[in-house]
Amino acid sequence: MLFPPFLRPGDTVGVVSPASRVPYAELTEGLRILRDDWQLNVIEGDSLHATDGPFAGSDDLRRADLQRLFDDPSVRAVFASRGGYGCYRIADGLDLTGLLRHPKWLIGFSDITVLLSLFYRHGVASLHGIMPRQFGGPDRAESLESLRQWLFGEVPDLYAVKAHPLNRPGRATGPLIGGNLTMLINSIDTPTDVSYDGAVLFIEDIDETLFSLDRMMRQLHRSGRLAKLAGLVVGQFTDMRLNMSLPFGQDAYEIIASIVADYAYPVLFDLPAGHVDYNLTLPIGRTVQLDVSTEGGKVMF
Repeated sequence: MLFPPFLRPGDTVGVVSPASRVPYAELTEGLRILRDDWQLNVIEGDSLHATDGPFAGSDDLRRADLQRLFDDPSVRAVFASRGGYGCYRIADGLDLTGLLRHPKWLIGFSDITVLLSLFYRHGVASLHGIMPRQFGGPDRAESLESLRQWLFGEVPDLYAVKAHPLNRPGRATGPLIGGNLTMLINSIDTPTDVSYDGAVLFIEDIDETLFSLDRMMRQLHRSGRLAKLAGLVVGQFTDMRLNMSLPFGQDAYEIIASIVADYAYPVLFDLPAGHVDYNLTLPIGRTVQLDVSTEGGKVMF
């Protein structure tokens, strides 16, 4: 696995919108933080000002925006401005040849999971973390600091998580994979699918029905992917929806726990990562140690 160099003040980074469009005004604070607080030279992609239906410009424009930054050896990191939907439409046309010669960080989550998986498939680590549209506001200060630490080489020793009644104790070591569960499922048997063999899988999601969650987890089970894991880390499942005419009878965590009940590996619930204000940065591709006990759990780096 290639780990891009950590950033230093004065480095050049790029900000693009590879998925849904975003009003440029909502990026003002994030761009200011990158330039003034982190002292980075910021290249703004054309997609930050583009619109094509719900997308930040056409598929060709968004793909070209990413490609320019991937090919530019002076660029040390690429930030997705936001998620939404759209990376799934452009991932297969990207060429990572230049990026493999000059590895750089990719930062984002949610829909950006498709690109994080693409990097993993090509042996390049990336960061599942907060994006510039979300940089402002006191409720996200800890999330922003978590990202800054990872980018500038102040890597934490571990993340500690409080005990959860559904945790399964145990220890595991493996490369960290995953991200948004919906995007992982939609990548199965595509060029952005990843190997689950011996990996520690992280999952999170937002605004799905409990029926959909059950179906997605059972897809991972039926395809044999859950059986191959070294461990499972369950992040935040935010704003999950009920079908009021047919109540499911389990919440999101209970659904996940029931489907992985027959496996022996450790399972850690309630890691603060995902579509929440407190969104810890996770290094996709880095080998991590997972230690879960009755007292709580740790993800160690």
